[in-house]
Amino acid sequence: MSAALAFLRAAPPPPGPGERQLGTCPLTVLVGVTGVGKSTALAALQGLNRGMQVLPDRREVTDAVMIAPLAGGPVRDREERFALTARYRREHPGGMAQALGALVADTAHWTGPLVFDGLRGLDEVRYAAQTFAAWRFVALGAPDAVRVRRLLGRADAFDGVAPGRTGPDLRAELAALPGAPEVFTEAELDALAALVTQGHAPAEVRAKTSIVLSERRHYDPAAAEAFLRTLPPTRALVLDTDRLSPAEVAAATRRWAGPGETL
Repeated sequence: MSAALAFLRAAPPPPGPGERQLGTCPLTVLVGVTGVGKSTALAALQGLNRGMQVLPDRREVTDAVMIAPLAGGPVRDREERFALTARYRREHPGGMAQALGALVADTAHWTGPLVFDGLRGLDEVRYAAQTFAAWRFVALGAPDAVRVRRLLGRADAFDGVAPGRTGPDLRAELAALPGAPEVFTEAELDALAALVTQGHAPAEVRAKTSIVLSERRHYDPAAAEAFLRTLPPTRALVLDTDRLSPAEVAAATRRWAGPGETL
């Protein structure tokens, strides 16, 4: 078993006695980019179902399966990680879905119901849905400007990019970030620049906005959600975490799972 991924290992060799490939296991997958509220919703779900088992999350699987083999060690900078995972996807078109489904689980430990946080973007979601028939999906979404605010409000050292200087006109710097005019409206850019009046450092506002834009370049959440809406309702649920509280997200997910379902 992998020291980094408890009671999981990479294949080959194929599963032996007491093992099962995750791609064949019933699994509920949370879908969404950074800042949509997956971790908060996951905690609420765990509160509703104490027997639920959460697999190592996307970051842990990425570090063990993608980053470490390519970089030879840990990488913290988000932009560098995006570049490395993009390199992985060029050889493995299913990205995280392909990596996760290939892992072999110790069934004495992973007894279920199993949940994974999470997949991102159309390619991963489509690969998972078309390849792993036992997987179901809960997609969580939020407006990009809301995601920036959420990143500013959480103390996660992982939410970092290489430090850069900010000049006297933060609004202009935000508008000049790659992809900003396509993602944010003029009013949203005004509001993001005004976050400094709420005590946020200009460099932090710029960094978090850059993270959101970087993810949008690599993963299109709208396309993933649109694809999931084409699946049977029993396989996919799409929720807006800007309109729903974590408790409401958890309750909606339990209703969707239905009586007797393992979630």
